[in-house]
Amino acid sequence: MSALRDMAATYRGPGRVLSRMLAAGQREDRALAVLMAACALIFVAQWPRLARQAYLTGTDLNPLLGSTLLAWIFMAPLALYMLAALAHLVARVLGGKGTFYGARLALFWALFASVPLLLLHGLVAGFIGPGPQLAMVGVVWLSVFGWFWVSGLLAAERGAHDV
Repeated sequence: MSALRDMAATYRGPGRVLSRMLAAGQREDRALAVLMAACALIFVAQWPRLARQAYLTGTDLNPLLGSTLLAWIFMAPLALYMLAALAHLVARVLGGKGTFYGARLALFWALFASVPLLLLHGLVAGFIGPGPQLAMVGVVWLSVFGWFWVSGLLAAERGAHDV
């Protein structure tokens, strides 16, 4: 399936999508591509908020963009790899039978599949600014991301990808 079809299918059944991805075999290049695409889209999602911040404070936009680029393209992937490893170790203690790769793919795919809500969050932050609307979109994103990640991690750790 294409990435967009998988993304849409994730909103209906995140565990099934991740199981299908895991059944295709261990592909580190695919996991890294998913992670980098998610981080790049999250960086793009920050642009409206950064433009608003630069306008309201009278500062230059370029340093804000540069620091956000550094954070999302270079630092966040490292932190996300460590978070996935930690999640797998915790799952292993709780009886999980999956692999580090499955835990990585579960986290990276959850982030990628929830990116449309982060793009909406960025638009709300840029055009409306802080307030209840921004908080509501943030809570919706966090809930959806958590649902995707936990469902994917459960599928990966149960070995449910043997379809």
